[in-house]
Amino acid sequence: MTGLSRSSADLTPRRRRILYRCWHRGIREMDLVFGQFAEDQIARLSEAELDEFEAIMGEDDHDLHTWITGATPLPDHLRTPLFARISAYRPDFDPVTLATLQAKSEQEK
Repeated sequence: MTGLSRSSADLTPRRRRILYRCWHRGIREMDLVFGQFAEDQIARLSEAELDEFEAIMGEDDHDLHTWITGATPLPDHLRTPLFARISAYRPDFDPVTLATLQAKSEQEK
């Protein structure tokens, strides 16, 4: 998946804005995580969840990436059901990890 595939015509302006922001994070991996999660969930999130989602999106992309991948411990303020749902969401891409780099290196030998 390379970008928005869901129509935003049925969404409120706030939800459209959030969906757009999810696909324009700055780090492609975070675009994929947040963008695909938002496409799937944005219409069903409550107003309180939208508030929390926007707060999560306000975090630094590099920090979010390390927390979502488990490279660094998750701060207490993000130990929430919504963050767990975002972290558990598996976007349609192959993340680059040490294991995938080692496997690729072995294939090239």
